[in-house]
Amino acid sequence: MSNLKPEIAKTIKTGTFMTNYHDEGEGFPVILAHGSGPGVSAWANWRLVIPKLSKNRRVIAPDMLGFGYTERKEDLPLNMKTWVKQTVDFLDALCIEKTDIVGNSFGGALALAMAIDYPERIRKVVLMGAMGVSFPITKGLDDVWGYEPSFERMKEMLLLFVDNKNIATDDLAQMRYEASIEPGFQESFSAMFPAPRQQWVEFMARTDEEIANIKQPVLIIHGREDLVIPVSNSYKLFNLIDDAALHVFGHCGHWTQIEKTAQFSQLVDNFLAD
Repeated sequence: MSNLKPEIAKTIKTGTFMTNYHDEGEGFPVILAHGSGPGVSAWANWRLVIPKLSKNRRVIAPDMLGFGYTERKEDLPLNMKTWVKQTVDFLDALCIEKTDIVGNSFGGALALAMAIDYPERIRKVVLMGAMGVSFPITKGLDDVWGYEPSFERMKEMLLLFVDNKNIATDDLAQMRYEASIEPGFQESFSAMFPAPRQQWVEFMARTDEEIANIKQPVLIIHGREDLVIPVSNSYKLFNLIDDAALHVFGHCGHWTQIEKTAQFSQLVDNFLAD
């Protein structure tokens, strides 16, 4: 691991490129799939959760193509088909036949896609503020995907993500702003979700029938005050999926794993251990 950047950890070849990932703990694996905000990385999303979940299992958190410190490839389209293939290639490279998966926001759509398209590879699913169903795009999500780099804009983004505004410190905003202007980061981010952005919501959505056919146990978690992904998404998923449990946190925005770290980690730990 780099001493200079905790975001950079291990690398492994996935298809034609190298994926940056974190790998902590021992036991049955769980993949942590991050969201799609500006300056995002697996480390930025999961740094508080990894030490807690890795006490009882192997926790693996990759940077998806186009995000974080995974090698950038201009010849590959940044879409769900590519991200699913990367995830399968990643599991194959690590010789993991079956895993649990936790998906945050965009990562929730990826977790759903994995459960639907590769059910034999996924044991249990946790969806957190998840995409993957159709919904009218929120102003919050439109603003996040339309981010133009500046410290002020990043501070606005962070305030969108949390109900407890004390979390959105200037230090955190500076860290995420600096991450968003790393070489190549904004170029791939701005190219990923061009306007009109409703199309990308639909692009990540699966049909009600596909979701209803999911057989794995699914834990659905959402913050009631989420301004980015509507809590109604999680109620829809709960009503569609047969073996589902739903937990909604009050006084919590889009970053459940950061605003409610201890409670989130305990919920997920109990669900995966059960």
